[in-house]
Amino acid sequence: STAVFEAETEKASVKVKWQRAGTEITDSEKYVIKAEGNKHSLTINNVVKEDDVTYAVIAGSSKVKFELKVKEPAAPAPAASELPAPPAESSQNTEVPSAGTQPEEPADPIGLFVTRPQDGEVTVGGNITFTAKVAGESLLKKPSVKWFKGKWMDLASKVGQHLQLHDSYDRNNKVYTFELEIIEANMTFAGGYRCEVSTKDKFDSSNFNLTVNEAPLSGDLDIRAAFRRTGDGKTESQPDVDVWEILRKAPPSEYEKIAFQYGITDLRGMLKRLKRIKKEEKKSTAFLKKLDPAYQVDKGQKIKLMVEVANPDADVKWLKNGQEIQVSGRYIFEAVGNKRILTINHCSLADDAAYECVVGEEKSFTELFVKEPPILITRPLEDQMVMVGERVEFECEVSEEGATVKWEKDGVELTREETFKYRFKKDGKKQYLIINESTKEDSGHYTVKTNGGVSVAELIVQEKKLEVYQSIADLTVKARDQAVFKCEVSDENVKGIWLKNGKEVVPDERIKISHIGRIHKLTIEDVTPGDEADYSFIPQGFAYNLSAKLQFLGKLDKRMELFLPPKIHLDCLGQSPDTIVVVAGNKLRLDVPISGDPTPTVIWQKVNKVMKFIFFLKSLLFESEGRVRVEKHEDHCVFIIEGAEKEDEGVYRVIVKNPVGEDKADITVKVIDVPDPPEAPKISNIGEDYCTVQWQPPKYDGGQPVLGYILERKKKKSYRWMRLNFDLLKELTYEAKRMIEGVVYEMRIYAVNSIGMSRPSPASQPFMPIAPPSEPTHFTVEDVSDSTVALKWRPPERIGAGGLDGYIVEYCKEGSTEWIPALPGLTERTSALIKDLVTGDKLHFRIKAINLAGESGAAIIKEPITVQEILQRPKIWLPRHLRQTLVKKVGETINIVIPFQGKPRPKITWTKDGQSLDAKDVGIRNSNTDTILFIRKAELHHSGAYEITLQIENMTDKKQRFVHVSSADKPGPPQNIKLTDVWGFNAALEWTPPQDDGNAQILGYTVQKADKKTMEWYTVFDHYRRTNCVVSELIMGNEYFFRVFSENLCGLSETAATTKNPAYIQKTGTTYKPPCYKEHDFSEPPKFTHPLVNRSVIAGYNTTLSCAVRGIPKPKIYWYKNKVDLSGDAKYRMFSKQGVLTLEIRKPTPFDGGFYTCKAVNECGEAEIECKLDVRGNRMSIMHNTNTAVK
Repeated sequence: STAVFEAETEKASVKVKWQRAGTEITDSEKYVIKAEGNKHSLTINNVVKEDDVTYAVIAGSSKVKFELKVKEPAAPAPAASELPAPPAESSQNTEVPSAGTQPEEPADPIGLFVTRPQDGEVTVGGNITFTAKVAGESLLKKPSVKWFKGKWMDLASKVGQHLQLHDSYDRNNKVYTFELEIIEANMTFAGGYRCEVSTKDKFDSSNFNLTVNEAPLSGDLDIRAAFRRTGDGKTESQPDVDVWEILRKAPPSEYEKIAFQYGITDLRGMLKRLKRIKKEEKKSTAFLKKLDPAYQVDKGQKIKLMVEVANPDADVKWLKNGQEIQVSGRYIFEAVGNKRILTINHCSLADDAAYECVVGEEKSFTELFVKEPPILITRPLEDQMVMVGERVEFECEVSEEGATVKWEKDGVELTREETFKYRFKKDGKKQYLIINESTKEDSGHYTVKTNGGVSVAELIVQEKKLEVYQSIADLTVKARDQAVFKCEVSDENVKGIWLKNGKEVVPDERIKISHIGRIHKLTIEDVTPGDEADYSFIPQGFAYNLSAKLQFLGKLDKRMELFLPPKIHLDCLGQSPDTIVVVAGNKLRLDVPISGDPTPTVIWQKVNKVMKFIFFLKSLLFESEGRVRVEKHEDHCVFIIEGAEKEDEGVYRVIVKNPVGEDKADITVKVIDVPDPPEAPKISNIGEDYCTVQWQPPKYDGGQPVLGYILERKKKKSYRWMRLNFDLLKELTYEAKRMIEGVVYEMRIYAVNSIGMSRPSPASQPFMPIAPPSEPTHFTVEDVSDSTVALKWRPPERIGAGGLDGYIVEYCKEGSTEWIPALPGLTERTSALIKDLVTGDKLHFRIKAINLAGESGAAIIKEPITVQEILQRPKIWLPRHLRQTLVKKVGETINIVIPFQGKPRPKITWTKDGQSLDAKDVGIRNSNTDTILFIRKAELHHSGAYEITLQIENMTDKKQRFVHVSSADKPGPPQNIKLTDVWGFNAALEWTPPQDDGNAQILGYTVQKADKKTMEWYTVFDHYRRTNCVVSELIMGNEYFFRVFSENLCGLSETAATTKNPAYIQKTGTTYKPPCYKEHDFSEPPKFTHPLVNRSVIAGYNTTLSCAVRGIPKPKIYWYKNKVDLSGDAKYRMFSKQGVLTLEIRKPTPFDGGFYTCKAVNECGEAEIECKLDVRGNRMSIMHNTNTAVK
């Protein structure tokens, strides 16, 4: 197929070039280039996949890039491609005709998405970005976009360390781009997501899924891992912060700091409520569980307030700030058994109040605090460079209007006390810091902080300096001509005065003075001999004086001879050729006085190129009226070049001829211009806040020597370049300082000559200032043997943005300067064991930390370490629990661990009763620091005295311990338990020891009691050693049983001895006979206490109809719509709780409107009530129904 690109320029004479992937395109069969007036087009025939590259159109100094996307056509469907709308000042259009015959599926008439977010997959710890693009050509303002996870979780409130939202607008293509960026994903991020976009009258949504895979055990490291600290574990989700508890425990001096950190807007009111809360002093009879002292909920979320009442049939009332809460869509009452629940949906700041739950005369109080979401910085600060005395305005945009922010300068907060210098301003979501008259002391880093983000920008204040880009030049003009003096300075706001021979020039009708931007002009019309003088321009406030001379050229005296040979009247005639210097783009006018009779013919020639212009005295003939032309007058000729270019440079020869003779003269024209832009600078020697920038001179210096260079830098994600120097840089290197570590920057360079400043060079490769970490700390020797040295250390105090890759350990022999790596490669541990060393060598050790920026300083052990085992006397450290006889039961495990010390490693010997141990029966395990005796199942023959011996050469140490293994078991129950006496609130018991003591001593008894009604057992005595006891504090009128367990080393007996008869604690006094009353009839017919209310709702949103009824016995409820029973319709749900009747209508449509009737019926009668429901259809649902009907 064929692709056509179109561009439109401001002027028809502008030369336009087309490029493909940086290479100029020439006219051919493949590429057809056309130009008609100010409209230009590029046609690409037979488009193939290789044409899918970047193209550019260049007009003068303006360059616009665009792309051609080539799609493979599908078999049944046509392939079409259309380029986005063109940028300003040019337009482009790409058309790819359909290749098939089947028509395309019609687009959704209400769809807003150009590109919908697609399903994504990421590994744990990785980053992923979902992109949605919305067409903005037909929108009057920016659309509203929301991102959701699952069904309801709005991700705007979750923005922080792991989630970022971005948006941008492409003015060229008129497309809004919205991005959801997930950083360091974990497994909980997986699931379904939704993007919703809405405008004034349109809505669209798109669902997509995120899959999170487990991180691979091996493979290439992600580049982000290089910036993480070694040893960081996986990110854990932080628990919700309870600001109420933090505020209760914090001292009063920390209240304001906590309020700013957690977004508390009403701190004073919160402290007043905190003071009013009283502690509960007595146990409530109506409440089993009261409300907590305070609750906290995020704005827009749901919260439940719950109490437990003693009476499950009790009625409760809920109050808010003393006013009773009525049932509505936001407030829902629930009763589940003893629990009473108040649910508040979609909490707002109006719900931040005191709440009460009332049961009878008792109340339970609580406070609800609604926490606003964190304030995010949606548009960060920009770096600025100003001159002394200029106004500085830092601007940022936050996520909420009127938010509270904190401004800092170099880490010091700017308070309201400094408002005489700094001015703070809020305008909707925008926040401003204004410095009216800046000084050198105002230079530094300025920070704006919210409780949800931080933004930093740098301010550089420079002294005022003025540079002269173009000075005024001497002029030689003829009578009645125009003289123009022009100069260009670096500051647009600088004013100045013009002087003539030291006196100020006063403008009039003939003399004009103008100031446009950086250019100052003095124009003199109809020059006279009196205008010949020295002219000067003096900028106000600067010690500059730009001077030039105006020379007046009068008419030549006419010669009266009959014939005169031709003559060229130049000052330098006969000497070396004249050199005329003209600035590129300016007009060159060369007046050459001539004489001769008859009138001579003038011929102008250029080297290797002849241009002839023939004139006659009475009739002026112009062979060319283009950019280069010649004008003939009576006594002189004029050579004119409009808009001088570099190609116009060279030697020009003027020849005059007549029948008497001829004359000629050579004039050299030199065109000077600004230099070409240098190549992209190179960045090296990157440090913590500095780097070295290197560049090469431009290939073409514009015909004038390069005076110096100007360097600029910017943050990668910013569009604002900041100048780094005001004095021109003479060298080809520069050390840029005062950058922020961890921020990505770019650099570019300008070349400056006497004509002006070149276009900027291409930006350098992005780079990040990072510094190597500091040296490791606490570097010490942990252990030394005959061939190894164990070292340990702690991480560096400062690691920086480059993270920590690992450590390198080296050693050097005493007397040598060669450092040898002790370990292969880097180690991430903070300890190392250096092996295979030569015994007796004296070694120095050092360690360095490594990251992307390089090596840290070395941490060195001052004294040399001798590789030799240190002799240490053997010593057994017997644990406290082993200093007595160890008793074990048959079948139990015996595990005896005994630590010791001694170097070199001692010889360890175990014996039992003086005999060696059988390795098949007893296990022995030895290490460098302890020894373990292990018996899997103890038997009786394992009892005895065990002895451990340590021996190093002729030094020994011994310890002996006794182990007793018995075949003990739990005892039997006590015998002959009986109740000997009962009096008052006491009962006396007796029993005899158990018949079976379990082959172990009886250590005591456990006595328990139980009420005959519940038979729940409670311990009265524990480890009781006697065989009789008295149980006291029994309750009058109750009957009790008692039981006794016996206890030995193995525990309590399996069964207990229980008394056969209960002990009855008799009551004192008379028996009460209650009176007999006639039962009252409480029945009554149904009666509605709260009516149904007429409602008007919007279609598509669930709605409810509520009323309240009273009646005994409980009436049966029926709901009707237009007299039709709704009991069997699944669209309706009926609720009845504590007399409150609710009918829920799920997503009503206009057809659900009508009259709804609620009818209550019981044995005593019936009652009914009616209301009208009006359902208004919205435009979205109508369009949806219309589309569905059409389909």
